[in-house]
Amino acid sequence: MTLKNIFFDFDGTLGDSKELGNFATQEAFAHFDLTVPSFEQIAYYMGIPIEQSFIEMADRELLAEELQALLNEFRWLYKESEKNYLTLFPNAMEMLESLKTKGYKLFVVSSKHSESLLRNLDTLGIALFFDDVVGSDMVEKYKPNPESLDLLIKKYELVRDESIMIGDAIFDSQMGKAASVKTCSVTWGSHSEENLRAEKSDFIAHDNQELLKIIISN
Repeated sequence: MTLKNIFFDFDGTLGDSKELGNFATQEAFAHFDLTVPSFEQIAYYMGIPIEQSFIEMADRELLAEELQALLNEFRWLYKESEKNYLTLFPNAMEMLESLKTKGYKLFVVSSKHSESLLRNLDTLGIALFFDDVVGSDMVEKYKPNPESLDLLIKKYELVRDESIMIGDAIFDSQMGKAASVKTCSVTWGSHSEENLRAEKSDFIAHDNQELLKIIISN
């Protein structure tokens, strides 16, 4: 069946937020005298919500109030630094414009809170392309659980065989498979091409021009 519904991850797929995420994470951990995670650790966990990834990266067990303070510090640092770090990946704007013009339904499924996600989409000038978004605060189960995709599929009565999940992390591919939609891994984000290929996504894209060709030809 022809693809009609496109689900995008945001960080590492549409928005280049690696430097921003690294900065805010390391500064937040240092602020609370926690061992500062490496760039590699941060990149690996970038595909899942910070409510989960910060627990994984902390060098000790965090009390609920400690975790919340850490999350709040991260979010403050992230918001204050967005203008200096957050950018679109090359040709992302053109790719989205082309898909929208051709009549595809476009969605964003992200591991960040919807408030931050909507702000980021607006800052980058791409919010108008999307029919809807799902942030981590809108579901009970995070990536790679398929709840986010299932929510949109049910809400808009989408056909799974006509849908594809696009992301830069193995969690995106795992979520897409769990939701029984097609999957495409992109190689310009957090996870290596070797790790992405190990997930056996339906497609691999190396830039947004190649991604556009994959979508319109399937």
